[in-house]
This record gives sequence, structure tokens and C-alpha cells, in this order.
Amino acid sequence: MVPLTWYLVLAAGLFCIGVFGALARKNAVGVLMGVELMLNAVNINLVAFWRHTAVGEMTGQLFAIFVITVAAAEAAVGLALFIAIYRQRRTVNVEEIDTMKG
Repeated sequence: MVPLTWYLVLAAGLFCIGVFGALARKNAVGVLMGVELMLNAVNINLVAFWRHTAVGEMTGQLFAIFVITVAAAEAAVGLALFIAIYRQRRTVNVEEIDTMKG
């Protein structure tokens, strides 16, 4: 059986990569990919804690399914916003998008 610490180290590494990707990218799609990595790290933590604490219950898996659902909705809404912004501004560069200017 794999120890809980290995899962936590993996999730922490994945979360750090996601934070770096979300903060360092200039492309809006790259920012969304960083957020998705962070949500996947949360899913790893949820399932790992479920596996090592309450095997008989389904709480960890249910929370992971909710997080996956929220991630899918976030990706759909985010991409729709970026497509609308691209149609007006002809760019998806986060630094060039200023919603106050017409």
C-alpha cells in the first residue's frame, strides 16, 4: 500500500506547478490550464484522504466528483469568456485585456 505522504507530496507538487502556471502565463488558456492543475491536486488529496481514513464511506469520491463538475463548468465558462473577448480584442493575452477600455 502506498503511504499517504507520497500522495500529499504529489498533490503539493502538482498544486505548485498549477500556481506557477496560473501566475506566470500571459495566455488566458494557459491560466485556465494552471487552475485545472490545482483542482486536480485537490482531487488527489480528497481521494487519498478518503482511501486512508474512511474506506467504507464514499465522501472523498463524492467530493472529487463535485470538484470535477465545478472544474468542467469553470472551463466552459472561462473559454466562452475568452472567445467573446477574442472576438472584440483579437487577443487572449491577459496583460492586454482591459475591460474598462472600449
